[in-house]
Order: sequence, then structure tokens, then C-alpha cells
Amino acid sequence: MGSPQDPFYIVREEIQGSIGKLQTNFHRWDQVASNTGEYVHLTKEILTSCESIEWQVDELEKTITVASRDPAYYGLDEVELSRRRNWVGSARNQVGNVRRAVEKGKNNSAMARHQDLTGTSRSNHYSSQDNDDYIDSESDRQLLLMRQQDDELDELSESVQRIGGVGLTIYDELSGQERILSDLSLEMETTSNRLDFVQKKVAAVMKKAGIKGQMMLILFLVVVLIVLFVLVFLT
Repeated sequence: MGSPQDPFYIVREEIQGSIGKLQTNFHRWDQVASNTGEYVHLTKEILTSCESIEWQVDELEKTITVASRDPAYYGLDEVELSRRRNWVGSARNQVGNVRRAVEKGKNNSAMARHQDLTGTSRSNHYSSQDNDDYIDSESDRQLLLMRQQDDELDELSESVQRIGGVGLTIYDELSGQERILSDLSLEMETTSNRLDFVQKKVAAVMKKAGIKGQMMLILFLVVVLIVLFVLVFLT
């Protein structure tokens, strides 16, 4: 079972935090009128966040694939691997649902703006002063929103950098362990070959020695075994 210090859980916590912010922005977006500047900025920010989170989830899924090749080596079992795959699938579905809803709303908003433009000649009854006041108010509002967006994007960038660093650490650790396994396999193969060679030599010597020589060799080995037993257990 994975521990809280497992890199998987560290990255998962980062992604879960990003999904929480994404859903908060989505709820704001869902309540804002589609003909406002805030709606446009939230749409852009949400789609950007979706792309970033989806990339993070894909990278996390790659580590699960690597670990599934030899779960015992990484201290995992099929239950834990299944739990991790389920979480990745759930995270991808959450982000995908938000993305589809926003993209659909974006398309509907574009159609509504097109219809509004075709009917502007019938609804343009505002005075010049009212238009100036509205533009000034909207400009201030947009400036404030842009500052908020910059702060949130800075936080998102820092989160991506942290996750990228953890991902590189996981990759380096997996690469090192893979090299160790390769070296161990090579050493085991070399040892096996040497053991086969020694066995063949012993068999050849026994064959050349004949019955009498074999008996002498067995007697010698028994004496050596007795001496070793005395040295180990009686001294």
C-alpha cells in the first residue's frame, strides 16, 4: 500500500487542489452573464486550467503504468494500483465535464453575440454620456479581473513547476531502479554460467578418478566438513 509520502500522493494532492480551483471558477462562470467581459476571461482561464490539469493527470498515469510492470518491487499490489487508476479516471472525467460545458457555453455565447450584432440598429437608444460611463466602469472592471487572473495564473504556474519537479524525481528514481535490476540480472547470469562450468569440471574430475578416487574424494570432503563443524560450533 502506498504511504502519504509516496510521490503519487504528493502529486495527487497538487492536482486535487487545481481541480478544486477549477470547479470554483466554473461555478462563477456558470453564474456570470455571457455578454460580459468577466465571462470571456473566465472562459479562457478555465480552458487553460483544463489543459494544464489534463497534462498533469497524463503524467501521473504514466507512473502508474511503469509501477504496474512490477508492483511488488515498488511495494504495491493490484488493489492499490486499481485505486490509483480509478482516481486518475475520476479526475479526468471531472476536468472533461467542465471543459465540455465551457466549450458548449462558449459556442452558444458566440451565436448570441452574432444575433445581438444583427439587431443593434433596433436597440441602440443609449446616450453618449451613458456609453462613456459604461465604458469607464467596464474598463475598471476588466482591469481588476485581469489582475486577479494574473495572480491565479502565477499560482497555477508555480503548481505546475512543483509537479514537474516531482515528476522528474519519480522518473530518475524509476530509471535508477531499472538500471539496478539490469545489472543484477547480468550478475546472476554470469554467476549461473560460472556455476555450470564448475559443475562440469567436478563431473570430469570424478569421472577420471574412478571408483577408488571418488571414494577418496568423498572421504576427504567428509573430513573437511567435520573440521568445519568443530571450528564453528565447538570453538
